[in-house]
Amino acid sequence: MILRKAFKFRLKTDALQAEELSRFAGHCRFVWNKTLAEQKARLEKGELCERYNTFAKRLPAWKADQDLQWLKEAPAAALQQKLKDLDRAIKDAFDKKQPDKRFPKFKKRGCGDSFRIPQPEQFRIEGNRIQLPKIGWLRFFKSQEITGEAKQVTVSRYCNDWYISIQVEFKLDQAPHPADEAIGIDMGISKLFALSTGEVIAPVNSFKESQKRLAKAQRVLSRKKKFSGGWKRQKTKIQKIHSKIANIRRDYLHKSTTQLSKNHAMVVIEDLRVSNMS
Repeated sequence: MILRKAFKFRLKTDALQAEELSRFAGHCRFVWNKTLAEQKARLEKGELCERYNTFAKRLPAWKADQDLQWLKEAPAAALQQKLKDLDRAIKDAFDKKQPDKRFPKFKKRGCGDSFRIPQPEQFRIEGNRIQLPKIGWLRFFKSQEITGEAKQVTVSRYCNDWYISIQVEFKLDQAPHPADEAIGIDMGISKLFALSTGEVIAPVNSFKESQKRLAKAQRVLSRKKKFSGGWKRQKTKIQKIHSKIANIRRDYLHKSTTQLSKNHAMVVIEDLRVSNMS
């Protein structure tokens, strides 16, 4: 059985490297927004959306334009991949088998900044560092060993830090599960899980623990001039608090589900949308 898995690590970037990564992510964001604007214009005229190949052929012309020559700075593979992502998103939006999919939106600066290098021959990994095209070597916090054959790399920003996600492919022999028990899970709001064994797992309230500190930081932000240097620094502090809240919740959920999967061969979950219940 062939499986794909991603290893995510935080990058060790200096100010110059972080600025370069941000610039490349901005180039990809521009290509996404420019292409999406043209696709929306076609739909408003009653025409069909154009596919990836059409815009991929226009990419060299955009780079040759005197006003868009800065697009040459970014890796070509990253720009092409962003066009593929948009093409896939539009296709999924019109797929009746996926009613939850929505038409893609324009990307904003600082929200979901990322770019992807899809060809394994364009990057190289050695120990705790990776070489990316037009960027060079970057070091990262290697918290675990990378197993499998690297297929693609995604660089993304979260809470003013840059992360790298390395997708690998490996062969796994399907082995029998050590346990032979089955368990049912009832998801709730006040309780995280209610198990068929009668055990109840309470949720972790990481927001309550940081609520006072977050409120104080937000009051300080409200008294600063918007988009000033102090305002940006205070906003970064607030982002770090939100990041800590989310990381605690994510860690608790991961540990709880891992414990259930290791001790039970089958897990049955009700088909409900908890977000709609809340």
